[in-house]
Amino acid sequence: MTGDREQLMAAPVGVFDSGVGGLTVAREIMRQIPNEKIVYFGDTARVPYGSKSRDTVTRYSRQIVRFLQAQKVKAIVVACNTASAYALDELEKEIDIPILGVVKPGAKVAAEATKNGKIGVIGTEGTINSHIYATYIRQINESINVIGKACPLLVPLVEEGLLKDPVTDEIAMRYLNELIDLDIDTLILGCTHYPLIRSTVGKIMGDKVTLVNPAYETARELKELLFAEGLLNQKEMSLGENKYRFFVSDGAEKFQQFATSILKYGILSAKTVNIEDY
Repeated sequence: MTGDREQLMAAPVGVFDSGVGGLTVAREIMRQIPNEKIVYFGDTARVPYGSKSRDTVTRYSRQIVRFLQAQKVKAIVVACNTASAYALDELEKEIDIPILGVVKPGAKVAAEATKNGKIGVIGTEGTINSHIYATYIRQINESINVIGKACPLLVPLVEEGLLKDPVTDEIAMRYLNELIDLDIDTLILGCTHYPLIRSTVGKIMGDKVTLVNPAYETARELKELLFAEGLLNQKEMSLGENKYRFFVSDGAEKFQQFATSILKYGILSAKTVNIEDY
């Protein structure tokens, strides 16, 4: 039994997103739980998820979960706010390994951070229209006012690598001006792509607004979950072990270049998978 437990602890964590945004979650897991192996899947052929229906996002998520389970992962992180909002409840019922999304950890921290009870959420149309952040936050404190703002153009700008570009600055300013006028004191970056333009958002919102990065909070929660389940890997990797593996549904070379630019260790390769087979 001990051998089985050690084998399970040494198994990787699965992380998936609609594209490159979930790399911000993977990056936080690498920082905070450095002994964990990761299998990452980016659904680059079908990005963005934010404009798609609940049924479509749930179907895509099920296919990816089946792929990750075939990679023998011990837990799954839904590193996509839209998939967390639309599919997580269904996925939790269907699989027998721990699974967590990025919404609850961010909602919890935002509820604790606000002083004036006005929290802004920026995200995809899917995330904002689901009202999932507002639902969780009001479960914690029903007096908090949650204002959502869909920012559909920010994901393609990030995917194109336009992280520090006047076009991104201009589009972000147009979206965020509305939230500035409403006097929010806390802003949730409700899409895993947005931490990559955190400095732009912070500059526009100013020092008085606390930015909440759900990627950071999700990695913290994953660590606690793995510990509670007896799945936290205590052993350091031996040299030459394939610690991080990356898969995409399209455009492996472009994904690899982008991932290498934002991950401390860079990535050796990304493999293309026909996700429709799952």
